[in-house]
Amino acid sequence: MPKLKTKSGAKKRFKITGSGKVVYAQRGKRHGMIKRTKKQIRNLRGTNILFKTDGDNVKKFFLPNG
Repeated sequence: MPKLKTKSGAKKRFKITGSGKVVYAQRGKRHGMIKRTKKQIRNLRGTNILFKTDGDNVKKFFLPNG
């Protein structure tokens, strides 16, 4: 069997925590900040944790070695 490769796009977007949860950066802060309210910008800080089933899929298909 060939080795399983990690998807390089997922490598940049997701990180697996010590307890096995998948963490991702919040969307919507790349550009167009003038349109967004101060409250939206404030609430989009930091990272979030994926739902368990989505996280399991990411680990299985995109980050097999993570």
